[in-house]
Amino acid sequence: MATRDVGLEDGAGGGLVRPEEQRAPGELLRVLAAVSFCHLINDMVQSLLPSMFPILKTSFHLNFSQIGLIALTFQTTASLLQPGIGHLTDRRPVPFSLPVGMTCTLVGLGMLAWAPTFGLLLLAAALFGVGSAVFHPESSRVARMASGGKDGFAQSFFQVGGNTGSAFGPLLAALLVLPRGQVGVLWFTLATLVGIPLLVWVSLWYRRELGRRASRAVAERAQHGLPRGKVAGALTVLMVLVFSKYFYIASLTNYYTFYLIQRFHVSVESAQLHLFVLFGAIAAGTVIGGPVGDRIGRKYVIWVSILGVLPFTLAMPYVDLFWTGVLSVVIGVVLASAFAAILVYAQELVPTRIGMISGVFFGLAFGMGGIGAAVLGRMADATGIVFVYKVCAWLPALGLLTGLLPNLEPGGRTNGGEASPVEEPERV
Repeated sequence: MATRDVGLEDGAGGGLVRPEEQRAPGELLRVLAAVSFCHLINDMVQSLLPSMFPILKTSFHLNFSQIGLIALTFQTTASLLQPGIGHLTDRRPVPFSLPVGMTCTLVGLGMLAWAPTFGLLLLAAALFGVGSAVFHPESSRVARMASGGKDGFAQSFFQVGGNTGSAFGPLLAALLVLPRGQVGVLWFTLATLVGIPLLVWVSLWYRRELGRRASRAVAERAQHGLPRGKVAGALTVLMVLVFSKYFYIASLTNYYTFYLIQRFHVSVESAQLHLFVLFGAIAAGTVIGGPVGDRIGRKYVIWVSILGVLPFTLAMPYVDLFWTGVLSVVIGVVLASAFAAILVYAQELVPTRIGMISGVFFGLAFGMGGIGAAVLGRMADATGIVFVYKVCAWLPALGLLTGLLPNLEPGGRTNGGEASPVEEPERV
């Protein structure tokens, strides 16, 4: 592995001395488990928004466009802030930003429970976005620092916490919120009150690790040997693939319950249970993508994950309730395996900018989800929710662009390629 001497500023990027050389696996696993559990809490709480849409639609007499605007406010706030926060923390890490981010989510929860107007609902959604924007880049960096060299596994382990939380959110919403109405979300404050002190502990480890690594002052460099233009082109392709994935996911996470209720006339409780199963499938797919990418390469996982769901998305708008449930599980598992592979692939392209890259891709995921929610809400008002699923079914065809990506090996090196001793291709 090529290395060079750097100062603290480069060290903050998450690419310092590899953790497996410095810490026992047990300690790293505890840190990774803690940050993954906090990801579960963060995303469980934030999944309340789509889960509460039927309640909010009735209570505030909202149309689909206004539902889409709530989702857009949350996800766009997160997407706009995350890259900037990641860039700043690459240069100057702020370990204790992690509990601060969850505190913002806690305040948003309280506001969501008591908001009397649509405007305050939007403000609560914005606070949820701020919480996500602060949490994701820094916690993703911590996951990489605690990876023990298995970056794909670490990102999948971290991601599955979030996806598991997203799966339990709708289920708990059905049990705790639907019977009590809007104020029922206050039950979820208990989870954030557990997560905040746990993130304080993670932040203390993170601060100690930064200080210890700064004294060693060794960082990773890109091993792929690609020129800047090809790195930029590969990042652009990855962003298009994230658009394809999350625009389609927006149709599922935000409007799946409405689709089931309108097309199959199921109850709200039954639709929430279907949404829980879907989120569970997404969590399972997340577990698979990272470790498989460690073994066979990220590009192959991306191929199968994006393009591989196309036959199933095309079939889903035309089948009955049973097969809709089956196909949604298949789509969730396969499509979810892409993000960990995409994110680690991007980090391998630019390993000295872990925070910025994590912020860009998490932010893009939130942004595409938000834009998708707003656009699809407009489309649903104009044409019907079933038509939305027929149009979105073609989005995975963009997976054909995966063929333009260079063939990085799992360690970040091109097939037969060596890093250039002169050019610094990772700085884009």
